Amino acid sequence: MPYSIHLLLALTSLPVECLRAARATQRAETDLQQDVITPVLEQVCRLVEQFRQQRVTPAETCRFEQQLREELRELGRHICQWAYNQVEPAVDNLSKHVRFEAGVYTRLNHKTPQNVWTLFGQVRLWRVGYRPSDKSGDATLFPLAMALGLVHGTTPALAERAAWLLGATGMTQSQTLLRLRQDHGVGWGVKKLRQVTAALAATLSAERHETQVARLLELLQQASASTGKHKPVLSVGRDGITLGVRCQGGSLFEVATTGTVTVLDRRGRRLGTVYLAYTPEFGQKTMSTALTQLLQDVLRRWQGPLPRLCYVTDAGDNETTYYDKLLRRMKHPTSGGRLEWIRVVDYYHASERIWTMAELLFGKGRQSKAWARKMQKWLKKPGGVNRVLHSAAAFRELYCVRGKKRVEFQRAYRYLRDRMQFMRYHEYRSLGVPLGSGITEAGCKTVYTQRLKLSGMRWKQRGAQTILNLRVLQLSGVWEAAYRAALNKYDEAIVGDQMEPNARLARKAA
Repeated sequence: MPYSIHLLLALTSLPVECLRAARATQRAETDLQQDVITPVLEQVCRLVEQFRQQRVTPAETCRFEQQLREELRELGRHICQWAYNQVEPAVDNLSKHVRFEAGVYTRLNHKTPQNVWTLFGQVRLWRVGYRPSDKSGDATLFPLAMALGLVHGTTPALAERAAWLLGATGMTQSQTLLRLRQDHGVGWGVKKLRQVTAALAATLSAERHETQVARLLELLQQASASTGKHKPVLSVGRDGITLGVRCQGGSLFEVATTGTVTVLDRRGRRLGTVYLAYTPEFGQKTMSTALTQLLQDVLRRWQGPLPRLCYVTDAGDNETTYYDKLLRRMKHPTSGGRLEWIRVVDYYHASERIWTMAELLFGKGRQSKAWARKMQKWLKKPGGVNRVLHSAAAFRELYCVRGKKRVEFQRAYRYLRDRMQFMRYHEYRSLGVPLGSGITEAGCKTVYTQRLKLSGMRWKQRGAQTILNLRVLQLSGVWEAAYRAALNKYDEAIVGDQMEPNARLARKAA
């Protein structure tokens, strides 16, 4: 039997519905080709031919690529518009009533347009609306817009791009708007940018905790599999930084806070860090709660040997209070046993006190520098703090330091004396524990200074926290995981008594 007969028999044996679906698909593909793709491709071909026929120069090459980019973006815009408008069936094929979040909605008898922003520019979306049946005044429900995940009339892909540019890269609002206009043909204003960014930041911040826990567990697994003479280290830090905040009475400079959790391998190398950041708050309770919850969940889910735990900060009030009242008393969330934390006062803050005493003792000069550098070396040896204090006290009496100099000297001297138990740097080095809080100090600069402390900037707390929520996700390396988790949390609404695939509803993306 020839192949054509086999093919004919196979086709005639298919169900009628399959044949209709195949013909509908073929018609749709034909419409897409003729109405959308072909006109743009013809323009692209003309553009290429014009480039070939003229003298090639760097200027013409640049112009050709720019024009080609615009044409291809226009092609993408037309395809998106066509594809999105094909998703929803005709009005008569949709259910008359739907239930969504315990409410009943009635279908309108016509489709209405909406301008939607995409990565390729603005498209026109035609969708069916459902109004509340009880005339409660609630907003009209648009299943197609919700299923597409639109955020203030913006597709998820463009919303992510805008939030990434504004929050993660450190661009200002004007720079972000310019980049969106150049790369995506987006004609937004500041208000629209803020709406989209705030909505996405709220969605992503809900996923921050889980993604950061997963990230730290992954890093602990890498550290456990590494080679070296030390145990893996889970290092915690927090620090404050002044931030200009707008209030009703004007602008205030208050202390914002940064928290870090770092994993070091068996050779003492940093594998990765996750960050927390919060705007100024009295007592910094939000930071303490979030940092504690992060540590407890990591320790609860970690199945391997317990890593070495250390807390490395300066000796500020909030940092010390957190250790004394929470961290030092923390118990293992699974076994209930008391956790052993190694408290480290930052070596470089201790060194600053040595340099302060050196200048008060010897003045500025070679003798001052020589003594300070020698004391810094002693500080890293066994019993180093005692040796430094004895030397400083001896020179204080020898040079008869008096008056204001003696007050300043005693302040630096007491800083070292009162924290001797947290300055056992020789022991810390032998255990593979970091001596300094450089990771947290650098975190303050990357989280705050590079974005929120540019020239002339003043922030309201809500706006500043929006940017912080985005920056900590990017710096922690969990942006993609958080956004993927947010997109996967769409819920399907019930249509009538049963779910209908062609009328799926989803919760808003933000």
